[in-house]
Amino acid sequence: MLIREIYELALQKGIAADPRGEAEVRKILEKQRKEYEDLKESEKKEFDLEKLKNPYSDTRILNGDESWEVRGVLSGIDIEVGEVLLADRLREKGKPIDLIVSHHPEGRAMASLYEVMHLQEDILHRLGVPINVAEGILAGRIAEVGRRLLPINHNRAVDAARLLAFPFMCVHTPADNLVTKFLEAFFAEKGPETVSDVVKTLKELPEYREAVKVNAGPKVIVGKEKGRAGKIFVDMTGGTGGAKEAFEKLATAGIGTVVCMHISEEHRKEAEKHHINVVVAGHIASDSLGMNLFLDELEQRGVEILTCSGLIRVNHQKAS
Repeated sequence: MLIREIYELALQKGIAADPRGEAEVRKILEKQRKEYEDLKESEKKEFDLEKLKNPYSDTRILNGDESWEVRGVLSGIDIEVGEVLLADRLREKGKPIDLIVSHHPEGRAMASLYEVMHLQEDILHRLGVPINVAEGILAGRIAEVGRRLLPINHNRAVDAARLLAFPFMCVHTPADNLVTKFLEAFFAEKGPETVSDVVKTLKELPEYREAVKVNAGPKVIVGKEKGRAGKIFVDMTGGTGGAKEAFEKLATAGIGTVVCMHISEEHRKEAEKHHINVVVAGHIASDSLGMNLFLDELEQRGVEILTCSGLIRVNHQKAS
């Protein structure tokens, strides 16, 4: 596969699994195009043209020639300078590493991570929260995340990849969309009745079973294990954690249990206040599942996959 083909496949899979629906995503891309056309020529020079075909600002080719042919990929949850050096050592040992793929964004994709958080507005709206309310409670949180990203030295790993001549890309929200859609279908099929059943259901999946072995498996953070789960909301996409005020709206919308990758103490207290059960599935295990669903597609097309940085590799196509 060519790097460009891998990138386009990530977008294709991400859009197909997007909780907003493919038609809505296409409307967003069309809106971006119209906004671009209305810009002054001086403003167009600074516009990220990828936004015209890619709705995910946290997913980008960060370094390398898009026409480069890829025989093998080194992929990890986080790719920092150390992982780039690891790729170089593996290449010296004869491993066919033609591309490094990070899940978490780096470079300009990290700097604009906050932009994908608008996806959360539509998720809340889908659950029954009025869209004006969803936009209102997320506005402050999106601005906060944007400010927190400003001082980060986000290009370190990209610079290392450039100096060692490694093509480098990141696949964030598309993978998060994949794990969200997968788990929604999995819970619908299994129908867990209690909060402990939710945990047991997660442990049926190999990524979560492996995470248990390193004390990073699913845990009940809010609620009683024997309590009824009610309606389950899989909260695993949209960039990063949303607004704590969302828990009140989720309770009103009839959500009984939130299954998420991680939760802050501030958010935990809000969930507890509104009697919403919270199961933390595990950050790295959940990210691994999302990435595996994407990496399976590459492996099926003949690309060799090596993993590092916590990525628990399972081929779900072979397992099924």
